[in-house]
Amino acid sequence: MKQCVNNFATGDKESAIPDMKSLIVIAVLALSSRGISFAQAYPVKPVRYIVPFPAGASPDIVGRLLADRLSRMWGQQVVVDNRAGAGGTLGAGIAARAAPDGYTLFQCNIASNAIAESLYAKLSYDSQRDFATITRIGTTASVLIVHPSVPVTSVAELIAHAKANPGKLSYGSSSAGTSPHLAMELLKTLARIDVVHIAYKGAPQALADLIGGQIPVSISNMPAYLPPILAGRARALAVTSLKRASQLPNVPTMDESGLKGYEVTSWYGACAPAGIPAPVLDKLHADITKVLSAPDVQQRMIELVIVPAPTSRDDFAAFIRAETARWAQVAKDAGLVKQ
Repeated sequence: MKQCVNNFATGDKESAIPDMKSLIVIAVLALSSRGISFAQAYPVKPVRYIVPFPAGASPDIVGRLLADRLSRMWGQQVVVDNRAGAGGTLGAGIAARAAPDGYTLFQCNIASNAIAESLYAKLSYDSQRDFATITRIGTTASVLIVHPSVPVTSVAELIAHAKANPGKLSYGSSSAGTSPHLAMELLKTLARIDVVHIAYKGAPQALADLIGGQIPVSISNMPAYLPPILAGRARALAVTSLKRASQLPNVPTMDESGLKGYEVTSWYGACAPAGIPAPVLDKLHADITKVLSAPDVQQRMIELVIVPAPTSRDDFAAFIRAETARWAQVAKDAGLVKQ
């Protein structure tokens, strides 16, 4: 450095320039080495994993499975932090404002990271700008159910019943702005029926009211609703995927029920606050996809009616952009106004 300054002082700029370039290269290498070293050591303390839905809901079930396996892999506790509210946007806002140091992760999802942009005029975050994508985790269908006392056994009968009683039927969803909410709004648009939406704070609350007979119809992701269906406490009319669920082989799809081409699948992914060091993102992607590729984890997810679907970071970002555009059109067609 001293020689470089002397060269400038004596006017020998040509000799000084290479020295300055060398210093820049050394600095860059030092920073890169520091980042790699940090990534190799990470994590050195507990990691917070924000799930923007309540305990017991489908996203929570997935989040706890992943957190448990990462805790074992890292030898550091991964703590699930349920921050429910506003269709996942409350938790998303908290995650977006967290320090980008790798110690706060976020379970990004179809509601807060694709649908919300079309439903809320003012969000405390920008899904594209404020999050770094790590990988998609998996996908799951929703299931449309009714209380056993409702006199319908199929989607066609439900549509006929709704048309005979316009505005008198209600349906509950896990929250406004979630994929079940939009799935039912899509059904209403295609079938031209008037059914009143009741938004709950989570799938467990909506399910409890349906089982208790307070609401006649509900729709939510399958992991949360499968047990009462199998126990006969709720009647399943259809699943929202194009293929039947192996756990409910006798329940048709919406497509089979007369709504041709109807498909709605929810998804979960792993994200982090934007600005997280690239070496840490690389490690997170490698470790999380390793967990998702483990045979026992895949089997457990399938039991929960979740299809493992890991991706590259770039592919997941492109997927979210495509999902955002798709749900913007669904919201427009359904006449949903930004709140």
